[in-house]
Amino acid sequence: MARDLLLRGMLAGLLAGFLAFAAASLFGEPDLERAIGFEAAMEHAAGHGAEDGPVSRATQRGVGLLTACVAIGVALGGLLAVAFAFAWQRVGRISAPALAAWLAAIGFVAVALVPQLKYPANPPAVGSDATIGLRTALYFEMVLIAVGALLLAVLLARAVAARREPWVAVLCGTAAFAALVVLLQFALPGVDEVPDGFPADVLWRFRFASLGIQFVLWAGIGAIFGVLARRSLRA
Repeated sequence: MARDLLLRGMLAGLLAGFLAFAAASLFGEPDLERAIGFEAAMEHAAGHGAEDGPVSRATQRGVGLLTACVAIGVALGGLLAVAFAFAWQRVGRISAPALAAWLAAIGFVAVALVPQLKYPANPPAVGSDATIGLRTALYFEMVLIAVGALLLAVLLARAVAARREPWVAVLCGTAAFAALVVLLQFALPGVDEVPDGFPADVLWRFRFASLGIQFVLWAGIGAIFGVLARRSLRA
């Protein structure tokens, strides 16, 4: 059954990747183009000519973006399927679609929402080339911290559930996760490298769009996999 669930999870991620691609094309690309225009204006003002990258913008916003969305969707769908197989019949009486939706919501919070609250996505022209390695490391460190806090919260909830009502266990686990995340977010250094004159509306729309695209991806995986998993379990 685990192998079948894994394949269905990857299929759900594939289909959700197409949804994320549509959302990115509609809501992310317009502000991305504006940010690229601002970056080109900065380079022109500094006396540097615009250089063509190894991949054209048409390829980036077309095949490149689609490939990235699908690849990430397949990977996340597989991980969700593994978590589903482990949690099934271990978290009480709950339907397959409901469990898939809960797991997708938890994954979105831990992998997307929490890290972006500390280190939000930045469009081109925002961020120094000299600190790109540091910023990338800090972001993935925040992802690992959020996932680690989630695992500790689950262990705490399971320990409490052995002695108290389920709602008390869920409340304790949620409170522990939130406390750990808030504490560690304050402990990590902040990064603010927005150049002078960069349009604030473009920056915030881009960040909201980036988070919204990830929401579409996780929600699509949860909804589609819930249906596919229910059919698999019935069979």
